[in-house]
Amino acid sequence: MTSTVPKILIVGGGYAGFYTAWKLEKQLRKGEAEVTIVDPLPYMTYQPFLPEVAAGEIEARHVIVGLRRHLKKTRIITARVTGIDHANKVATITPDVGEGWEEAYDQIVVTAGAVSRTFPIPGIADNAIGLKTIEEAVAIRDRILTNFDQASNLPPGPDRDRLLSVVVVGGGFAGIEVFAEVRALASSLLKDYPQLRFEDTHFHLIEAMGRIMPEVSQKTSEWVLKDLAKRGANVHLDTQVTGAVGGNVELSTGEVIPTDLIIWTAGVMANPTVVRGSDLPVEERGRIRTRADLRVGTPEEVVEGAWAAGDVSAVPDLTGKGVGGYCVPNAQHAVRQAKLLAKNLTAVLRGELPKEYIHKNLGAVAGLGLYNGVFQSGDLALKGFVAWVAHRGYHGLAMPSWERKWRVIGDWWHNFWLTRDNVSLQTVQNPRYVFEEFAARPRPAAPEAVDAGAAKAPAAKAPAAKAAARTPAAKAAAAK
Repeated sequence: MTSTVPKILIVGGGYAGFYTAWKLEKQLRKGEAEVTIVDPLPYMTYQPFLPEVAAGEIEARHVIVGLRRHLKKTRIITARVTGIDHANKVATITPDVGEGWEEAYDQIVVTAGAVSRTFPIPGIADNAIGLKTIEEAVAIRDRILTNFDQASNLPPGPDRDRLLSVVVVGGGFAGIEVFAEVRALASSLLKDYPQLRFEDTHFHLIEAMGRIMPEVSQKTSEWVLKDLAKRGANVHLDTQVTGAVGGNVELSTGEVIPTDLIIWTAGVMANPTVVRGSDLPVEERGRIRTRADLRVGTPEEVVEGAWAAGDVSAVPDLTGKGVGGYCVPNAQHAVRQAKLLAKNLTAVLRGELPKEYIHKNLGAVAGLGLYNGVFQSGDLALKGFVAWVAHRGYHGLAMPSWERKWRVIGDWWHNFWLTRDNVSLQTVQNPRYVFEEFAARPRPAAPEAVDAGAAKAPAAKAPAAKAAARTPAAKAAAAK
């Protein structure tokens, strides 16, 4: 028997996707709709905490929210959506293992998020690492710790300098936060490595514009630059990366920086796999055209049964503060859009009208290492310890569920008394290396013995020898 209950398909389990499903579970009546969420990862990552994970201040697993643990009424599919045929209301689901299939739906919510935006610069795709996933944050932390271990065994020179040099590309909030956090991590490690000095560590920030952090005022931006300079930062403004081959970062100024770690934070773009594989309307920057009420379409025309939110969508900013007239891609908008989307979708299912998304940005807050931060809201700017408290307070409360909040707060509390761990687990990426090194293996098979006389016989006589072996005399001799 075919179910007549409306099917809601959510594409993407990041901020917007998770919060949409979470709120729908609370707002939908029993049997009112069936909700399915599809994402290749079984968890949502709270990305504002990635710089602190990279600096070893928060345990990696504590900044991710398990979909199956927190979405009890939602069907979870760990796979990719590689096609959306909205004309027929089916989506193509492609798992990592097994055959794909087509999933029918009545309402689709596209919240596939964004990925790192890069440029065709030689070496970047092969040697740089982004900061969009928990795996990247952990890899950055372990690389720095491993490099310190290796550098402590080397004499001063180019090889040691390369290991102790970090290059961050991008001077937005993500770039500044990870730059400041890993700089603080490196400084804290020096007490455990008497062979190394502060002057041996080299941290470079590359920004193509003439200023950093466009989300804050020019005055606040300049304060951050001065604060970073006090901690040994080398900031290159109006500078672009032209190459990153062979462990050398080449700049448009002609300077070359040898490094073993390149962190790329120079912008994001809407998830191309989902956008290109759908028949939903797309605007010039590659995002799904979305109305202010979060339905897909334009102010004049609605694509019935399709919704979008978060970084993958181009939602009009009705406050007039958005870049190009649209909401900027950040967590603040994604979470609030998702909450309204759940309400609007529920309203439409009940024959009611949806409401428009209007949210005035509350401001911007960034952590700059332990006990240091910056906060900007309108003309109000806070700096230093007070801003750091505001940063931790805001994001601690914004972390979904009290179960996750307590885990993060516990990490902060333990590190306050015990300091952060300084051990690299980089080898976890190859966990079988010890087992493989000492595991017993079967001996290679011994070569078969070959009769010396037969081996010297000409190849042409081989058929005659076989025929002679089949004669009665030969058989009798063999029997003896």
